[in-house]
Amino acid sequence: PFCGENDIGVICYSPMCKGLLTGTFNHERAANLSDSDHRSRDPKFAPPLLDVNLALVEGLRPIAKRNGRTLAELAIAWTLRRDEMTAAIVGARRPTQIEQTAPAGDWQLTDTEQAEIAQLLDAHQQAMAALGNLSTGRV
Repeated sequence: PFCGENDIGVICYSPMCKGLLTGTFNHERAANLSDSDHRSRDPKFAPPLLDVNLALVEGLRPIAKRNGRTLAELAIAWTLRRDEMTAAIVGARRPTQIEQTAPAGDWQLTDTEQAEIAQLLDAHQQAMAALGNLSTGRV
């Protein structure tokens, strides 16, 4: 809100939360991350935080599906919904990943969808808070 009120642009880094919000992560994939993958040392990718994060992803999945979109597109569209958000840095390992996520820039979430996502994020924040000192931040 401060940036919007003061005409300051914002660039978001990692709107898909290092892949967590793509819908392709699960417990097995997280458990099999190589030691050279920085996510193998990130608490968001290990229980109990992983459980809370994956629950959020499952809550978001129907919103993307109703719109014929991917979860990655939903994460990017949510990030870009605010006027002060000038860009989102979206990492990709292959050109096809950019082709798959670029359409998110044209997706305008409805007020109803934004409210639904806000409810999911509130529940996620409450679940993270319930974990106490284990929580290292929000998705």
